[in-house]
Amino acid sequence: MAMKERQKMKRAVYHLWTFTISKFISNFGAQIFAFAVSFYILQVTGSASSFAINLLCNVLPRIAAGPFAGLAADRFSRKKIIILSHLITGVTILGLILLHIYSSEVSIPILYAATAIFSLASSFSGIAFTSSITSLVDHEQIQRAMSLNQMVISMAAVASPAAGGILYGFLSLHLIFMIYFAAIIIALILEATMDFTLYGKPRTENIQESMWVNMKKGFVYVKGSTILVTIISIAFVVNFFMGAFQVGYSYILIDQLKMPAEHFGIAESALAIGMLVIAIYMSMAKEFKYPLVISKYGILFLGLIIGVYSLPLIISFSYWLVFAYFSVLMFLIGASTTFINTPIQVMMQRDIDDEYKGRVFSIVETGAQALVPAGTLLFGVLYDLFPAPWIMTSSACLLMASVLFLARSTVIQKVYPEKFEQIS
Repeated sequence: MAMKERQKMKRAVYHLWTFTISKFISNFGAQIFAFAVSFYILQVTGSASSFAINLLCNVLPRIAAGPFAGLAADRFSRKKIIILSHLITGVTILGLILLHIYSSEVSIPILYAATAIFSLASSFSGIAFTSSITSLVDHEQIQRAMSLNQMVISMAAVASPAAGGILYGFLSLHLIFMIYFAAIIIALILEATMDFTLYGKPRTENIQESMWVNMKKGFVYVKGSTILVTIISIAFVVNFFMGAFQVGYSYILIDQLKMPAEHFGIAESALAIGMLVIAIYMSMAKEFKYPLVISKYGILFLGLIIGVYSLPLIISFSYWLVFAYFSVLMFLIGASTTFINTPIQVMMQRDIDDEYKGRVFSIVETGAQALVPAGTLLFGVLYDLFPAPWIMTSSACLLMASVLFLARSTVIQKVYPEKFEQIS
């Protein structure tokens, strides 16, 4: 028995590093592809609306597919879903490569369609993978696994823009597509060697029930959990008001303060570096006892940063002080984002029943992303009508007020009654 347990632990360590490497490779390839396609679309069309359509082709399919991806992760083999998603992505990239080789160009609508296919495949593989963490590693390594996952996403975000810019300048488009194809194939091979049932428990869900009945069960499961309803409500609000930052930070730095592209890129990369630093710390730290409380204060801190983001538009700073100011703020935003997300993700991995994980994670992701397109469009219009400091500050105040209400003490008491018993 002891020997079998040691073998499982060795296998879990193998899983930990294998999915870390595969995640980095696939994310790095995907972001280089996204950078090249975005640059190509802007170069060919010179249209911001064409660029925005490509962004929507990435966001909207994920939102639409989320509930179905979650249901699939709970009803079918998660490993097969991940492998099939990678195969679909690989075949699509191969089609783009052949099209570019034989016709010397790829039409913009075809790139939109490819982006949508990649988004759909990513939705299914991402939710299946997230739902499988507790089956791949032992419970003591869940926080480390989630932190490493965040770390490789951050590393890819730091490295891919620079790599994408260099590659786009020296290589033709189909060669960049080949790099993405190679990344997907390597990730597929690595993930095919993993045992997705190592720590898995038998699922009791009746797969003979209709799709809608199973989906309804997922919503009923979420509705019955105070903490899940609170998390989804907060994610819904936070992602909406973060639209003010997503649209505003580049508008303020490039349009209002005329920051050169190279300095803007450095300031922007500070966000990913902040995410990376906190992810490394959390991979070594103990688990937080009250993750919702930690996330609440993290969001309040994030709101304060956004509230002072536009300060250089009100108070005159020297250029280098402006550059340093925004670099520090972007680092803090990245750090606080990881500090907010990781404890909640670990808690969800531990507490959600395995047979519901796919549906619950898909509901959370869909709920969090549902208002992102609307928020992006709304704040894009508002920045054209009103001064940036008004929008940033008011959005930050509304964000903090919403979180204080949604995670008020009575809600925290329902989620963590033992915390208040200790205080009393």
